[in-house]
Amino acid sequence: MKTRKHDNKNTQGISRRAFLGGTAVAAFTFLPARVLGRGGESPNNKLNIAGVGIGGQGSVDLGQVADENIVALCDVDWDYAAKTFNTYPKAKRYKDFREMLDKEKSIDAVVVGTPDHNHAIVSIAAIKAGKHVYCEKPLTRTVHEARAVAKAAREAKVATQMGNQGMAFEGNRQINEWLQDGAIGAVREVHVWSDRPTHSGKTPLWWAQGIERPTDTPAVPESMDWDLWLGPAPSRPYHPAYAPFRWRGWWDFGSGGLGDMGIHNLAPVFSALKLGAPESLVASSTPVFPETVPVAAMVHYQFPARGEMPPVKLHWYDGGMMPERPAELEENRELDHEDGIIFVGDKGKMLVTGWGGEHPRLLPASRDKEYKRPPQTLPRSAGHHKEWLQACRGNGTTRSNFDFAGPLTEAVLLGSVCVRNGGEKLVWDSQNMKITNDPDANKYLHYEYRKGWTL
Repeated sequence: MKTRKHDNKNTQGISRRAFLGGTAVAAFTFLPARVLGRGGESPNNKLNIAGVGIGGQGSVDLGQVADENIVALCDVDWDYAAKTFNTYPKAKRYKDFREMLDKEKSIDAVVVGTPDHNHAIVSIAAIKAGKHVYCEKPLTRTVHEARAVAKAAREAKVATQMGNQGMAFEGNRQINEWLQDGAIGAVREVHVWSDRPTHSGKTPLWWAQGIERPTDTPAVPESMDWDLWLGPAPSRPYHPAYAPFRWRGWWDFGSGGLGDMGIHNLAPVFSALKLGAPESLVASSTPVFPETVPVAAMVHYQFPARGEMPPVKLHWYDGGMMPERPAELEENRELDHEDGIIFVGDKGKMLVTGWGGEHPRLLPASRDKEYKRPPQTLPRSAGHHKEWLQACRGNGTTRSNFDFAGPLTEAVLLGSVCVRNGGEKLVWDSQNMKITNDPDANKYLHYEYRKGWTL
């Protein structure tokens, strides 16, 4: 795994791939419980937590809350989830999350780590059952689902957190504070990128994109319930090209590098600049396939003014595409090809290296050295997962709650809609949730669920 030197000594740096790979699991000490979920208070003052989709990132998330009571586990492939099942031998085991929620009345909170296309149905089912929800990013697979999940959580008044771990970083907060301090003046343009699905713009890919659907039909593994894996998605034969993990590049199941790392790297921009819905967007990409996300794409968003903050042009790059190298960057330094952000202000530029807003610094180095850091105005995080656990107990809120995660996810997925639609300009009416200049593109905002599945 890749390690890096950290530009900011006050930032607790952690490699994105190390974090997502599950090598960073913290032990937490909790405050006494005051308010637990609808399931009732645990006798040992701990939350009763269930996991849905526990073979991959869901297993990592459970490891972060393992000091609580892990009472139920659900996965459609018990072989893939075997290691997690064995880690929590006392937890009840299920393949269908609906059965689990119906039978396990003591559950206080649910961790959702399924593929993207099942995020919404699991999250809303848990919310309707009165459970607090931690859901991996992106919050949903469609724009319509993102709006529905955020609304359901708001109405139920449950504690929520999207798996946007960078929102707990010190650097993420510094970005907010420095921009608020006027470090680079008013921001009118931002460039954000990720190398996904490539490795710093090179092959092999983390998962396949830009390919056609396979034509062979291998047998479904005995341990897997393929119908449950599909959930609401359109029916198709099983193939290992989809599961496990390879689903991310398929339109029916994921949204490629933008849906994967766009959520992480755009989050500090949305937070610091108070962005909501874009007015319009255009895109360009490598060839767009009917079934899969293109290997590389650029999306250009236009956001309106917000109060005294001016309109913003936001540019996204993935698959090895990069913005122009800033003239202010020192000659002996290169842009990080993995992840990054460049804020362009009236009085200067800020470069952020690492994923999720990890390491901000002003450009050039001389400006960064002379800049007097402002006082801390934002509360520091107790830890991304611990924020959620505390909120489940009624202690505070989370920084990536669904009221923040919903609009962020909507904007990210609108980028996918634009790419899938061919890249032509789309004008977005957020209030009425429709694209006004190209009505046919609205078909990508949602889809008809398979029979038996609803929100």
